[in-house]
Amino acid sequence: MPHRLDLPAGFRWGASTAAHQIEGAVDEDGRGPSVWDTFAARPSTVRDGHTGAVACDHYHRYPEDIALMKGLGLDGYRFSVAWPRIRPTGEGAVNPAGLDFYDRLVDALLAAGITPLPTLFHWDLPQTLEDAGGWLNRDTAYRFAEYTAIVADRLGDRVPAWITLNEPFVHMVYGYALGIHAPGRALMLDALPVAHHQLLAHGLAAAALHERGLDVLIANNLTPVWPASSADADLAAAQAYDVLHNRLFTDPLLLGRYPDLSAYGVGPDLGGSVHDGDLKLITATPLDGLGVNYYNPTRIAAPTEPGLPFAEAPIEGVPRTAFDWPVVPDGLRELLTGLRDRYGAALPPVTITENGCSTTEELDDTFRIDYLAGHLDALAAAVAQGVDVRGYYTWSLLDNYEWAEGYHQRFGLVHVDFETQQRTPKASYAWYRDLIAVHRARNVKRGW
Repeated sequence: MPHRLDLPAGFRWGASTAAHQIEGAVDEDGRGPSVWDTFAARPSTVRDGHTGAVACDHYHRYPEDIALMKGLGLDGYRFSVAWPRIRPTGEGAVNPAGLDFYDRLVDALLAAGITPLPTLFHWDLPQTLEDAGGWLNRDTAYRFAEYTAIVADRLGDRVPAWITLNEPFVHMVYGYALGIHAPGRALMLDALPVAHHQLLAHGLAAAALHERGLDVLIANNLTPVWPASSADADLAAAQAYDVLHNRLFTDPLLLGRYPDLSAYGVGPDLGGSVHDGDLKLITATPLDGLGVNYYNPTRIAAPTEPGLPFAEAPIEGVPRTAFDWPVVPDGLRELLTGLRDRYGAALPPVTITENGCSTTEELDDTFRIDYLAGHLDALAAAVAQGVDVRGYYTWSLLDNYEWAEGYHQRFGLVHVDFETQQRTPKASYAWYRDLIAVHRARNVKRGW
């Protein structure tokens, strides 16, 4: 029997992807190299040496993928625009073929009755900009604003809402602090300027979008933070982690200030990277919505070694995904109500822009069905408790290139044979399709 949920009228159902994870065609039609092309070409960076050169070949097969979306009954599709397709070096001349591809994609989505929700940056920085410092270089924020205006001028007549950045916390930590993602720098706390420059980029891009009458969101990866015990040291460590993971990228946008980073030995200027007037630029264009990417809570203990003011502790006694991530559906309710309690009237409407899991199952993916059902129940509970949630975009439509894991983690509702590129809907695809249909029919019956 299809899963039933009590969600508001107009609630939007979607699925998400990212350009480098599905498009392939990295050397076609004028696309320039990205940091992920460079990173994956280095030895021992990506599992088994996998690259995104072909990925799901979505660049050529997007009509087939849109047919799969239409079969699901999606209201919206969240994808990302590849900056290196639009400006191959990150600045200078525009590549018409790159804009043409997204033009075709948007038109095909609209013809299928699906609203496009583009993300402008999902980690594939043009390599030339990285060579000039990447997100450590303040100038990158201004190049991002220029790129945003170019894409919005081409597509904004048909695309009403835009996401500026995807998971700036993850990009800063994995890409610049730890070096396990592109661009592969291992700077630890010296990576903190990356946070400010990404937020500055958001503010500048948001202004460009609002000038064109377009709505603005950002997609943050957020997590409930659980202290390992009630000991003062564990409580302090959990607070420090919450500041870094959640508040560093949300407080400036919603409260107009950075949180207290003294646990990291950093003042409110983030080591001198915050210039006079920057916070006004970041907050001058209010968010029309907050994208929330949720996968799991994080349990934190006091550090046992010098360096960071926290240590991650395991969450035990719960199921785990193929990625070994703990499955805690009610963490989504906890996260959403916690955002409401922390930010109050400053919190804009929320959209779940990513939520999903990798499994080892092929087509009969009952683990994923249970995962999605549990998290949607938690979402409905948060709505019942007064949180304004407007939509849910599961991750992901397709099995894809999972960054440093290559093709070893499968998150898709649709199975992809990466040798033949054959798409095969999984059991979760049919489940999600039926869920959407039941919800839509229920709202029609209510007269919504």
